[in-house]
Amino acid sequence: MGKRIEVTDLNVYYGDFRAVEDVSITIEAKSVTAFIGPSGCGKSTFLRTLNRMHEVIPGARVEGEVLLDGENLYGPGVDPVRVRRHIGMVFQRPNPFPTMSIKENVLAGINLNNRRMPGSEKDDLAEQALKGANLWEEVKNRLNKPGASLSGGQQQRLCIARAIAMEPEVLLMDEPASALDPISTLAIEDLMNELKQQYTIVIVTHNMQQAARVSDVTAFFNIAGAGAPGRLIESGPTEKIFSAPDVKATEDYISGRFG
Repeated sequence: MGKRIEVTDLNVYYGDFRAVEDVSITIEAKSVTAFIGPSGCGKSTFLRTLNRMHEVIPGARVEGEVLLDGENLYGPGVDPVRVRRHIGMVFQRPNPFPTMSIKENVLAGINLNNRRMPGSEKDDLAEQALKGANLWEEVKNRLNKPGASLSGGQQQRLCIARAIAMEPEVLLMDEPASALDPISTLAIEDLMNELKQQYTIVIVTHNMQQAARVSDVTAFFNIAGAGAPGRLIESGPTEKIFSAPDVKATEDYISGRFG
C-alpha cells in the first residue's frame, strides 16, 4: 500500500511571499520520515503540499513537482480531493467531529465521499480501522458514544482510524503528539512503528527525541531569518543525521544550540 514520493524543486508561495524554497527529497515507501527544524521554517507548509492541503489558503500555489509513484500530484486535471484520498492527514490537535459517534467519526470520510456500502461492510471497516489505530479494545463496547467523549490520546488515535479507513497509501502527521501527555505520546509512537509496515508515513515534530525514536529518515529544515523562505538543509538516515550530520547548522539544531 505504501507508495514512494519524489519531490523536485518545490517552491511554495502565499501570494508573493515564498514560504518554502527549492525542496527536493525522495520519501521512501513503508518508512517513517521526520521533518525537524525551528518554528516557521516551512516544514508544516511543505508537509501540506504533499496532499495539496495548503491550497485551502487563498493565494497559495506551488512550483515544482510532487510525484506519487511517478504520477504528478500537480499535473493538469488532477483532482485535489482524489489526492487527499490517497494521502491522509492527521493534525496537531485531535479533531473528531463533536456531534458524531465514535463509529460515525471513523466512517466520516467514507460517507462524505458517498461510497455506498452495506451496513455490515461499514461495521467491518470501522472495526478494522479502529484495530489499525490500536483503539478497538478500548472503544468496542461504546461505538455509539460521542467521539468527543474520549481522552485526548484516544481522540488522536480515532483521527488516525478515520484517516486509515479511507485506505490511503501515505499518512501525513503534523505534530500528532504535541498536544498529548507522555503515555499517549508513546502510544502514538508505537502505532507509527506498526503503521509503517503498510503505509508511507511523514511526520513533522518539534521533539528531537521523538524524531530519533520513530523515524527511519530525518530531514532538517531551516530559515535564514524572518521573512526568508524555509529550506531543506539536509536529509538522510536518522542515525546519521543525529550522530554525524554533514552540515553544521543541523548539528547545532540537534544539540540544542538554537531553535
